[in-house]
Amino acid sequence: MKVAGLGFRSAATAADLKAALALTGEQVDALASIAEKAASSAMQEFARSTGLPVIELENQDIAGEQTLTCSPRIKARFGTGSLAEAAALAGARHGVPGARARLLAPRVVTADGLATAAIAERLEP
Repeated sequence: MKVAGLGFRSAATAADLKAALALTGEQVDALASIAEKAASSAMQEFARSTGLPVIELENQDIAGEQTLTCSPRIKARFGTGSLAEAAALAGARHGVPGARARLLAPRVVTADGLATAAIAERLEP
């Protein structure tokens, strides 16, 4: 299972999320982000347009997640270096006890800086 972890600013639109996912060059089975972003109108509109389910994560699900990239702002706010990478990894493991995950595509950022995406794949236990 491949999951796109998405991070984005409040001004981001569904088109920004689509652009971020397109930058990864990957096809995915689900989208993932923290609860406040997963419930946003941009994420919900993007999910509807793609037909992909949204995995809603809690902040503690991504805190401490080891990521390839590191934003000091995200580290201070969420306890992980990249919201997109951490959400992708946690989302890929979600609901499968003992599952592991690996990043297939590290964080990419849209040209306007409004959205980020990363892709992780579940490795079965």
